[in-house]
Order: sequence, then structure tokens, then C-alpha cells
Amino acid sequence: MVDTGRSSAVSMRKAQVAATAQASYDPDRIPEEVPSMREQRRLAAIVAADVVGYSRLMGRDESGTLARLREHRKQLLEPALARHGGRLVKLTGDGALMEFGSAVEALSAAIEFQQAMTDGEVERPEAERLIFRVGVHLGDVIVDGDDLYGDGINIAARLEAEASAAGIVVSGAVHEATAGRLKATFEDLGRLALKNIERPVQAFAVRWLSNDWLLALTVSSPPATAVSAPSDTPLPLPDKPSIAVLPFQNMSGDPEQEYFVDGLVEDIITALSRYKSLFVIARNSSFTYKGRAVNIKLVGRELGVRYVLEGSVRKAGNRVRITGQLVDAVSGAHVWANRFDRDLTDIFALQDEATQSVVAAVEPNLRFAEIARKTHVPTQHLNAYDLYLRALADFDNFTENGLTAAEGLLRRAVEIDPSYSDAWTLLAQALFHQLIGGWRVGTAAIEEANQAASIATKVGPENGLAHAVAGTYPMLFGGSIDDAVELTLGAIALHPNSEMVRQCAGWTFLYSGEFDTALGHLETGLRIAPVGRGLGVLLHGIALTCFFQRRFNEAIDQASRALAKMPQNPHVWRVKAAALAHAGRIDEARDALGQLLTLAPESSIATTRAYFRHQWMRDLYRDGLRKAGLPE
Repeated sequence: MVDTGRSSAVSMRKAQVAATAQASYDPDRIPEEVPSMREQRRLAAIVAADVVGYSRLMGRDESGTLARLREHRKQLLEPALARHGGRLVKLTGDGALMEFGSAVEALSAAIEFQQAMTDGEVERPEAERLIFRVGVHLGDVIVDGDDLYGDGINIAARLEAEASAAGIVVSGAVHEATAGRLKATFEDLGRLALKNIERPVQAFAVRWLSNDWLLALTVSSPPATAVSAPSDTPLPLPDKPSIAVLPFQNMSGDPEQEYFVDGLVEDIITALSRYKSLFVIARNSSFTYKGRAVNIKLVGRELGVRYVLEGSVRKAGNRVRITGQLVDAVSGAHVWANRFDRDLTDIFALQDEATQSVVAAVEPNLRFAEIARKTHVPTQHLNAYDLYLRALADFDNFTENGLTAAEGLLRRAVEIDPSYSDAWTLLAQALFHQLIGGWRVGTAAIEEANQAASIATKVGPENGLAHAVAGTYPMLFGGSIDDAVELTLGAIALHPNSEMVRQCAGWTFLYSGEFDTALGHLETGLRIAPVGRGLGVLLHGIALTCFFQRRFNEAIDQASRALAKMPQNPHVWRVKAAALAHAGRIDEARDALGQLLTLAPESSIATTRAYFRHQWMRDLYRDGLRKAGLPE
């Protein structure tokens, strides 16, 4: 049926336009009434950004999500635009469209924004995080006032849709303009067929050198406060089979099951790291690749391993399926792939099957007796195991709320199974970290944490991490250094591939005054965990060790690196202030002390913990703080 009213209106409008054009015709002038004849075009670098899972986030907390979006735009996006000469073209509900005069500045701003978003949301539960995808294109655009149109805009938006969560995808034009000019690498994604774009577009995924470091982005002019990035040179392969286990994909269709998938992978990493004949990258480093599309060869270069294990987990009702594939990161060849299906009640048998299959693939000469000896069942109670996995996710936030939540879940776990050593160990760590953060105080709180650590070793005599925690953490609060050394040595024998065990060993031998031994363990920890959040604590230990070796400038450099990872840690500022003072850099020492007193205003010489074995160590440490101006 024809709408005659509408047809008449259209005809009338055409007649009006024709009459206007005829009346104003001038052969020497382009008529303003025909916009298509006087389009303004320019070459621009376009950045398109969009929130991942926006509808889900709005469904959970509409007002809170909008408020956080506005805050991030004000605090993170607008400053990045200003620093790199960009402008906000328009907001698109859950996203934004931006214009830059330079592809280098556009990509620099995109990386800066993505990194700042990652850092700003890291303490939130994963299901609540605001995560962006970003696309960048360099091309011709149509200018209409403050707005932009054209193929260049559409390509940027389509590239954004191809990016992984927290990732960036750029066109070939951007790659050509920026390659070699930024501290970033590019993964060739090939020529992509993008929706509503007629021709395929060459695309590249951007990898900045660490997703946890705010890098000096521009090679030509790094800012004065920039932190050195890890080297582009591949880490050398260890002299034994080496492997990294990447975060598995959650195929359950339920974001709430993310903790279960991550916990399952953590258990596989822990099981693999118990084999002395293997070199296994720590979880803190492997999980920096979570939510990112990865190039296996690049992962092998960054982590210095021969093999990479990736896979997925599907949990449906009482059934669990693990699918895994092992890839040779040097050649890119697939070494092994398998699928494991079990009832949830057989979850530990499923983990053991997956672990043993991987071990047999990467180290075929490993004795089956050793494989059998490493098989263990941490608990017979699935409810306790589920609570432990939930607590692990909360513990990883390292915030007061996260540690308190983890503590509550772990107390319930050990009530269900009092012989669950892993749960007791994590409970002890949660309690000690609350003490370290100043959120728990007093001798009763210290004793409670000590007791949890002691129980962990009694119910888990083969649990290396339990022994390390029971030795090192009490020592930090005045416990026996000799006991710490003994327990730490036992922990290394049980679990030599554990970053946490090596971290504890480094601090134990540091406190005992055996500095070369301490550095050896801390550097081994850095090799096991070459990227990730765990770097901060390892670098803090190295800084303090250099301090006691009177290598004050090295101590300052290592403390600065540690602060790049954990700028809110007052203990690192304390080391840096003392080292600067002993190095004669008093003004800088006072600045560092100002940061310390901002974070911990009650700090004084009297409240500074210094339970080092030797009196000269205590004197050197406190004298440095006095020179910096810390009050008595």
C-alpha cells in the first residue's frame, strides 16, 4: 500500500530544492545548497573505544556503571587526549570516538588509556571491571562541523570490534606510521573482512611490553618519570623443559564461574611446578595474558619458555570438561592436545590427568614413579575446595576488603576440612597481609596468623608453600630467623619452582644477613615470574639487599622499579628514602619521605620494623631514615 501523503510531501520537497537551486545558480560559484559538492576532508588518526559487556554491567549496576564511566573519562581519557594533542569527537553511549593529527600520538594515547584503565580497575572483582576494546585507523575523513564521517571512521569502529578485551587493534596504515617509533610490538592478524567494509583491511594487534607497567611510550622522548621496560631480547631458555600455562577460557557462559576456571589453572601450575625436572612460569606472570589474544611465539619470547599450554574449561552442572593444547613456542608446532571429562566429584583426578599428560609430553623421560608421587588430593570436600577458589580470587586483589573477604571464606573452608593445608596456608597469608597493610594490629593478631601458618605445615608436611609461609612471615614480625631459614630450606626442597617460595627464601636470607644467597633466590623468583604483579615484592627485596651491601644507587634504582609496580607501598618508599639519604641525595630523600608520610602518617623511627639479625643492619637502616628526616 502506498502512503500518498508521504509521497506528496517528498515531491513537494524535491520541487522546493530544485527551485532554490535554479534561483541561486551562478556558473562561477559552487552552490552552498548542495553539500556534497563542497565536502571538507582531511587525513586523521581515528581512535574508537567501546566497553566490553556494557549491557551486563548496566544490568548489574546502572547508576554505578555510568558514574564510573564519567569518572574514567574525566580522570584518564581527557588527560591522555590533552597530552597527545587529540580531541573527543563524540561519545557513543558506552564508547568514544577521538581524532588525532598523528598516528603515533593516537596509538600512544590509546596505550596510555588502556594501561590506566587496567591499573584503575585491577582491585575490582573481574566481573565488575570496566574493560575497553580500542581500534585505531589512519585515513581520510569527512568533516561536518565538529563531527566526522566516512570510511575512516567506520574502519576504526570495526577494528575496535576485532580487539580482545583490554586490547588494541590497528590498521596497516597505523602500523606503517608507528612501527619502530613506539615501545610496542605488533601481531599480524592478516587481511580482515570487516562488517560493511567493501575491501579487506590489513590489521595488527598491539602488544605493549608489559600489561602491568606504565611505560615510556615514545622512544624519541621518554618522560623523566618513565620506568625502564623489559628488554626486547628474548629471555634465554632454561637448561630443562620449560613451560608457561596461560589462563584458560571460561566456556561455561557464566562470568561467575571465572574464579573456578582460574583456580583450576592455578592448581595445574602448582602441580607442574613441583617437578624438579621442569621449569614452570609462575601464575602471576602467566595471568598477565588473561583476556588478551596472544601470539604463542611472542609469549615464549617474553617469558623465556619452550612450551605454552592453553585451553578452556566448561562447567555444566556436575560435569567439568578441560580442553588443552600444548604448543612449541619456538616453532609454533602443536605438540599435544587432549580433552578431559569428569564429574565434579572427580575434579582432582581430572587435574592430575591433565597435569600428567602435559608432563609426559614435555619430559618423556620423567619416571612414572615421580609422576605418581606428585599426585595428591588437597581435600575430600568439594565445598571447601570451592570456598578456597573463591578466596583465592579475593586474595589476589590485595586490598583490605579483598583480604577480609578471603579470610572469611577460608575460615569456612577449614571448618569443613580442618586438614586442608592449602586453605590454612592461604588463610595465614591473608592474615599476615592484613598485618603488613596495617589493617590488623597487635600481638593477638600476629599470634593468630602464626597459628594458622603452623597448622598448615602440620596438616601438610609435603606442602612447600606452607613451610615457606610459616618460616618467613612470622620472621617479619620478630619471629625466629633460624626457624625461618630451616623452614625455607625445606620449602625449596619440596617446591623449587614456586615464585612464592623463592620470594620467601630471598627475604629470609636477607634478614639473616646472607645477601648473596638472598639475591640468588630473588633473582630466581624474577626468572620464574618475569612479568606480573609479583615483581614488586621481588624488586623490593633486591632493593633492600643492595642497601645492606651499601650499593645505595642500585638500591634506589631497584626501589624505583618496585614502586612502578606498587606505588602505594610505604615500605618501599622507606627503603628508597634511606638509600637516597646514605647516597647524599638529601633533597630527593626528603621527597621520598614525604611520600612515605602521606601513605603512613604515623611513621617514625620507633615504629619502623627492623628485625634484622645484625645490629649494624638495624643501625644502617634507621640512620638512613634519620638523615632523610623521619622523626623519632
